[in-house]
Amino acid sequence: MQKELLIITPPFTQLNTPYPASAYLKGFLNTKEIPCVQADLGIEVILELFSKKGLTELFESIDLEKQDLSENTHRIVQLKATYIRLIDPIIQFLQGKNPTFALAICQADFLPQASRFEQLDDLDWAFGGMGTQDKAKHLATLFLEDLSDLIIEAVDPHFGFSRYADKLGMSANSFDELHTNLQAENTYIDAINLRILKDRIEQVNPKMIAFSVPFPGNLYAAFRSAQFIKKQFPSIKTAMGGGFPNTELRQLSDPRVFDYFDFITLDDGEAPIENLIEHVNGKRSLDELKRTFVCRNGTVEFINGSKTPDYKQLEVGTPDYSDLLLDQYISVIEIANPMHRMWSDGRWNKLTMAHGCYWGKCTFCDISLDYIKIYEPLAAKVLVDRMEELIQQTGQNGFHFVDEAAPPALMRDLALEILRRNLVVSWWTNIRFEKKFTRDLCLLLKASGCIAVSGGLEVASDRLLKLIDKGVTVEQVAQVTHHFTDAGILVHAYLMYGFPTQTVQETIDSLEMVRQLFEIGVVQSGFWHQFALTAHSPVGLNPDDFAIERDTEIGTFANNDVQYTDKTGIDYGKFNFGLKKSLYNYMHGIGFEIPVHEWFEFKVPRTKIPNNFIETAIETEEFAFTAPNSKVVWIGAQPQLAFFTKTKKGQTFEQAALLFHGNSASEELIMTKEEALWIMEILPLIDRTQNKTLTFKEVETHYYRMNSEDFEPFWYGKSLAALKELGLLVV
Repeated sequence: MQKELLIITPPFTQLNTPYPASAYLKGFLNTKEIPCVQADLGIEVILELFSKKGLTELFESIDLEKQDLSENTHRIVQLKATYIRLIDPIIQFLQGKNPTFALAICQADFLPQASRFEQLDDLDWAFGGMGTQDKAKHLATLFLEDLSDLIIEAVDPHFGFSRYADKLGMSANSFDELHTNLQAENTYIDAINLRILKDRIEQVNPKMIAFSVPFPGNLYAAFRSAQFIKKQFPSIKTAMGGGFPNTELRQLSDPRVFDYFDFITLDDGEAPIENLIEHVNGKRSLDELKRTFVCRNGTVEFINGSKTPDYKQLEVGTPDYSDLLLDQYISVIEIANPMHRMWSDGRWNKLTMAHGCYWGKCTFCDISLDYIKIYEPLAAKVLVDRMEELIQQTGQNGFHFVDEAAPPALMRDLALEILRRNLVVSWWTNIRFEKKFTRDLCLLLKASGCIAVSGGLEVASDRLLKLIDKGVTVEQVAQVTHHFTDAGILVHAYLMYGFPTQTVQETIDSLEMVRQLFEIGVVQSGFWHQFALTAHSPVGLNPDDFAIERDTEIGTFANNDVQYTDKTGIDYGKFNFGLKKSLYNYMHGIGFEIPVHEWFEFKVPRTKIPNNFIETAIETEEFAFTAPNSKVVWIGAQPQLAFFTKTKKGQTFEQAALLFHGNSASEELIMTKEEALWIMEILPLIDRTQNKTLTFKEVETHYYRMNSEDFEPFWYGKSLAALKELGLLVV
């Protein structure tokens, strides 16, 4: 039976979990009862390549005599029998199917070792804390990376585990280079990809194949696949959508692109793909498509004549991961850092709390585009409904919310709903380091299963943060990251250098801020990237305001990444090695004693930041009074109550003891009988499982029903301070 649609994610995105776009679209099409099949060709190519059969064929394709290859490659080839023998059990182990194999992997000299293993001496400190399974996973990852180095040097220079030929899609102002490469013979990886694609097409027999292309690293493979379809299956229509065309191809005008694709859609894909299916079935004219590029009479046209409105987040359905090989994804650990590994280790169900960004002001960001500009949050109850559906569907209770920046109020409501349903999950997301993330909110998030957050610190300079319009200060970031870390939630910081007008002094001072954040332990992971100018950001739209000159003219293909000249004349690229080397050390807990200027191989100024700046910022956080509409929640267990009498100076007082049992310890609080009776009555009413959450004002009103003493001294007093340490939260 012919299916309407085959949705493909071309090689490569991630090894450990599928990129979610196809699952989002399939979930939406389910609501319309439109049959479709999805496939992640990335993981399928990897599994075929890294198998006993795949490696045997790979080694047979390498001719050491005809190539000038490195000593490292010669070593791997000489050990090929060992690599071939071990590859299947290694892959099974990384898929979580053979955990006892970890003991063998960790034995000295069990794995063949090439250049990637040279770093082991530097990482010995980490293995004790990692445990046998994680140590084995890291060693198995190095085993695969050695093979990757072999492939890049001797077989296919475009190869990478999470990208393929990505340079052809980066800053591709013209289609010429990509087009030229597509006229060449298929690469080794192409051959595997197209063989799998052919099998999938023959199984599904689709009317249309839609490629989701989120990154430059799977653009080439999408074009190569579409080229194959046009030659081998000319009746099948081809379409492309996703993050790359949404940002890069908005001014597409090269008709050669349509030798490969019949349609290229922009922005949210639900309504455009629905319209395309209707068009392919003869139920909608070409002029009634939605946000879709086509080529008509040799000219590229952008058609947006559809009257179909975009669907609200409530209407798009729950992502559907069926068809994908969920039990065959590979978890790897590239470095020992516990936060950094989350991008490559573990299978995460992907969901979105809110479409767009609630802040939407950062001047480096594409805030003029719909995926940022149109902000639309989902209700917490709907989100948790979808979480429960995905747990049932996938058997996995780990969630990565892929928001641009998750809103604090919605995160609070999500956490309350998870706790209300007694749902056991682990989840993480991207945030802004804003002051609404109080100590209590972070503790609530932790209780609901939040294990990590990532956020943009960008340039750790208050002047530049203001220029970026980030809406935070370095001091504020320090306080918020302290709240998360204190609650037991890992923190990853995105870091930027080379923002327009940034001075060398500010670059060095920014690194010092980062050093202190890691040394104190309030940030556990980070990543530096050099500022890139995009056409749809405020900087790109208004370059004069940021003292830069755009060098790139509008091209016929990709037009988002813009070349520019910074009027400061600083070569920011030369800071790359020192910044990344220092950060690598900080993430491994070392190198804090080295003055930041010594990380660079050229002369730079010393930092002007006091060496206790971050520590002082954390200690000087202002005390905040409780707002009347704040929600009051109890996340602890209900206590035991006992009364006793106490005599002092001839007077006898009746007092109470409340015994609280925690997971690891018990604690007793002594207070007046009246206070204890009120606490025993209020705690069940504000328990995390209650359907209605009481506000601070409602709690205060309840207090006065039982007590004549003033509430405020009691609320900010010793007894309540102790209770707040045991699980009383105000959020």
